[in-house]
Amino acid sequence: MKPRDLALIPAFTALIVVCALLPAIHVAGMSVPITLQTFAVMLAGAVLGAKRGFLAALLYLALGFAGLPVFADGASGLAVLAGPSVGYLVAFPLAAGLCGLLVERLPRRGLPQPVLIFLAGLIASAVFTHTLGILGMMWRLDIPFGAAFKLDIVFWPGDVLKNVLMAVVATAVHRAFPDLLGRRRSAPSSAEPAAA
Repeated sequence: MKPRDLALIPAFTALIVVCALLPAIHVAGMSVPITLQTFAVMLAGAVLGAKRGFLAALLYLALGFAGLPVFADGASGLAVLAGPSVGYLVAFPLAAGLCGLLVERLPRRGLPQPVLIFLAGLIASAVFTHTLGILGMMWRLDIPFGAAFKLDIVFWPGDVLKNVLMAVVATAVHRAFPDLLGRRRSAPSSAEPAAA
């Protein structure tokens, strides 16, 4: 890895920690609190790309599993794997990686970049965060899919808002540092000759 990578990965891990430790919202009847973690996880993927975003979220989990109180409400250790939030936690590196993978492949033309980045975050949330979150609640709370799905639905409005904010911030970062993800190839214009 380049020195820049070695600085960016822990920097975004620290951002995830900060967002996890901000006061969580506990909704009555919900066993998993609402935090800003997913905003920071998706931002890591959208800004750093698939590999570095994945590693930033994975480092966050490693710190927490090692005993540092970096999870929501200051939780730490492997005991969190026995809780209902296990699926959401395990999903973080995968969601960051998928979001980063999608953002790395975004076209430079067409829909505005913030819209595309928002969609990348929303897709990654749906594929990994919510899916594994539901499975984790089914497993740890011993409830059927329908009940876990109803619990997870509570997180969707906040996730949409967090992905909107993530897209705005990521777009601003990419405008300030256009080579952060590496150079993306633009689609050839009609004026450019086709390869023979």
